[in-house]
Amino acid sequence: MNADATSVVSRPRPVAEPGLRLFVFPHAGGSSLMYRPLARALPAEWEVCLVDLPGHGRLQHEPLLDDPAALASRVYEDLLVWLDRPFAFFGHSMGSLLAHDLVLRLDAAGLPLPRWLGLSARGAPRAGGGRGAPAGEDLQRHLLPSARLREVVGRLGGTSSAILRDDGLWQVVEPVLRADLKIVETWRFSSAKTLPPVPLSVLGGRDDPMVDAGRLAAWAEQAPSFVGLRLFPGHHFYFTEQVERIARTVVADVRRAMGGGPPDPAPASVVPSHRPQEAP
Repeated sequence: MNADATSVVSRPRPVAEPGLRLFVFPHAGGSSLMYRPLARALPAEWEVCLVDLPGHGRLQHEPLLDDPAALASRVYEDLLVWLDRPFAFFGHSMGSLLAHDLVLRLDAAGLPLPRWLGLSARGAPRAGGGRGAPAGEDLQRHLLPSARLREVVGRLGGTSSAILRDDGLWQVVEPVLRADLKIVETWRFSSAKTLPPVPLSVLGGRDDPMVDAGRLAAWAEQAPSFVGLRLFPGHHFYFTEQVERIARTVVADVRRAMGGGPPDPAPASVVPSHRPQEAP
């Protein structure tokens, strides 16, 4: 089975009979390129499926989408053909919102669910349908003036300093970031929609300026099969500096989830008060 050039899914290392397909959903402004090192660090028997969104990466020729429902629908339709094998989802930042939405859609449609869900650097939706932003964050970044947006993006990391310094490159990247940030900042989830019993691991950086450990730990209240909160040294893009360590954590949690047993009531990485410990 091969994806065509218009599919959001690409497979850097196709596997004939994969034991698992792991779908990786990118952050705002990002593409599959940043996640290739993670794909290389994962087991050879897994087929890693990297997702590029319209207007990004391989699909940069397509119009950008800035509506959450339209984006989720596009990805959902493209993913359905790949769900004939056991699969799992991992999303970083905006990718976490997308992965969460897709699980809800699959569940509502009565379709197979992922064996594991990994959400990275994104807080749980707030009660009453909030967007899962860090506590106290009301800044609508997609509406900021260009210079101010450039400054905010620079503090987050994940965007090349060469792009931020070069006016021409910034003009190319800015519309992509604005479209994605609008999606993040207008995405809403009903507080009545809790996740189905899919084993959920939450990952994050200890010094992430966008989301603190409390907001990450709040996923435990919305997931009946919460595996635990795994915190690592670093900021919003903590995984870029410790790919092998992140891969080991993902592999351990996925294998545990696929073993058929329920998550421990109090996983080693989070105590009942939701105070996280350093990930191994």
